[in-house]
Formats: sequence, C-alpha cells, structure tokens
Amino acid sequence: MADDADRFIETTVTYLEMREQPVRPTTPRPSGLGKLALMRAEKPTLSFYRYLYGAVGNSLNWTDRLLLDDDELRAIIHDPMVEIYVLYLGGVPAGYVELDRRTDGEIELVYLGLSPEFIGRGLGRYLLDWAIHTAWSHAPKRLWLHTCSLDDPRALPMYQRAGFVAYDQKVEKVVALDALQQPA
Repeated sequence: MADDADRFIETTVTYLEMREQPVRPTTPRPSGLGKLALMRAEKPTLSFYRYLYGAVGNSLNWTDRLLLDDDELRAIIHDPMVEIYVLYLGGVPAGYVELDRRTDGEIELVYLGLSPEFIGRGLGRYLLDWAIHTAWSHAPKRLWLHTCSLDDPRALPMYQRAGFVAYDQKVEKVVALDALQQPA
C-alpha cells in the first residue's frame, strides 16, 4: 500500500460566488459541432453517475464522490434538490453539470466539466453560461462554487469572466486518484 505521502495531493482551492444574476448576454450555442442537447438525469443510476464523474474527473483527480459508498452517493444524486444535467454531442455524453439547491437561499455549482475529448470546442463556456442561467432561474441569493489548482488551468479565469468573484482560498490535501486505484 502507498505510504501516506503518496495518498494525498496538495492543491490550492479557490471559492467563488455570484450574488446577482449576470446581466451580460449568454454564450451562444456552439455551431458546427453537430447535434447538441442538454438533458436532466433524473435519479441517475449509480453506474451512469460514476461513468460521468470518471469521464470528466479522472484526468483532474476528482475523488470526493469515489470515497462515498452506494447509499451515501444515492442519497445525494437522487435528492430532488440536486440537479444533474448531461450535455450530449451527437448522442454521446460530453460533460455534465451538478447543481445543489439543498441549502436554502443558495445554490452550489458542485461539478461542471467536459470529458477530455470534448475540451477546446467552446462547450465549456456554453455549459457554464447555461448552468448559471439555470441556477438563477431558481432565484437564489447566492450561487457559488469552488475550483482548485488540479482543475483545468482555464477553469478559474472562465469562472471569473462569467462573473464569479473569489471570496476565499485555501491549501488543502485531497486523496490521490492513484491511491484509490491501488489494491489494498
């Protein structure tokens, strides 16, 4: 088994928020890519959710949801106040957004990302603007998210251009994906 130093990765986590709905125009739907659809995954199966989470997050060392057992994960993703939307391009899942409305007056944009094969086509900016518009349709007092130095380096500037403002930053240790994939 890996020693403790190999089990964790240090990362800088930036917390951002938006306290008013942006008044700027939304990003137009990317053209020339083929059929594009966004669909809510209502009570997704655990295997489908884990597929999305891994397809988007494996290259970014997303591990939080991998640490949950089936019942813990199901309780989150089947909660009616948690909304999971899947972006499809040509019928293929290209990415997803997860909005958590379980705290009164605020919405957390928990996850937003694309599978690596779909990055660089303008879909990220479109998906973020769509998520912001969808979140604000619920009239929260606050929309917030966090990103870290393990995420794509374009993520933080994209969130800031969209109108999110940083309000905190911390250095944290996260479980390394490699440590979870090693046999016990």
